[in-house]
Amino acid sequence: MSKKSDCGENVCKFKSKIGGQALIEGVMMKGIDTEAMAVRLPNGEIDLEQWKLPKQKWYNKTPFVRGPVNFVNTLIDGYRCISKSADKSMQGIEEEPTKLELWFKDKFGKKDENGNPIKKEKPISDAVMAVAMVFSSIMGVLLAVGLFILLPMLVTKGLTAVFPKLEGMYFVKNIIEGVMKIAIFILYIWMTSLLKDIRRTYEYHGAEHKTIFCYENGLEMTVENVRKQKRFHPRCGTSFMFIVMIISILVTSLFRIPWDIVWLRVLLKLCILPIIVGISYEIIKLAGRYDNIFTRIVSAPGLWIQRITTREPDDSQIEVAIAAFMPCIPEDKEQDRW
Repeated sequence: MSKKSDCGENVCKFKSKIGGQALIEGVMMKGIDTEAMAVRLPNGEIDLEQWKLPKQKWYNKTPFVRGPVNFVNTLIDGYRCISKSADKSMQGIEEEPTKLELWFKDKFGKKDENGNPIKKEKPISDAVMAVAMVFSSIMGVLLAVGLFILLPMLVTKGLTAVFPKLEGMYFVKNIIEGVMKIAIFILYIWMTSLLKDIRRTYEYHGAEHKTIFCYENGLEMTVENVRKQKRFHPRCGTSFMFIVMIISILVTSLFRIPWDIVWLRVLLKLCILPIIVGISYEIIKLAGRYDNIFTRIVSAPGLWIQRITTREPDDSQIEVAIAAFMPCIPEDKEQDRW
């Protein structure tokens, strides 16, 4: 029998291990042994795909080691599901090739005897598309490093030049750099939320959170019950990213990474990133498992930012989230408790 403090009136609440991610016109859910993704197709139907997860190894369960490993696996898995959802949501829809695709086609695509691209050829071959995707991924990584590592560092160095007293104040400069990262992060997600397609993804993000809350509250998984739930969840990836930025301030202060050589500071920051992610992962798990003053303080900033990264979903989006969630519910719910 569950503890009295865990149960309300005829409704037993518990912390589930099931998590998810918003996709392009869809939602991915990941349980303890099953993963599923549901996507709304252009014809209005819901495409559901599910698969069994491999058994976890020791490095997926060891504290501080599991953080970086699971983070990398989540990025790879998430990117794969987003790509598949984009393809599924565009089935039967003719899409104009992007400027990047046109450039690759012009440089690497087949041409006629006059040197003109063959019009009947597919906008871009699979091989060239793979190159384009790798290129885009590299550019994305460089953009992330530039925005969240290089830019705050250069701004802080500029402030040091204006205010020489900051020169020997390592901790203060780390605070300034950290605040810059947080400001850029919030500005970035706010600007992306203004885009129509991203806003719809944020609505699916809200549907994902509401669905998980409905299950954790022990309610029947219906659109009506899901609609009533909160859309801000303490185990959200947005909260995790915020915690990573806070922990990075503390860790970089302990390591006293030199400011004089920019490339060396960037390299060292990348080297200690696994440590930062490992600590942050354990904190986010505590925030998802317990409800006390400490976890509420830790979760508060991330929950506030979720006001940007989640939006209220409509019923059709909730239906997609429920469809993705249902295959992930284990037969023995006790296995799903924290």
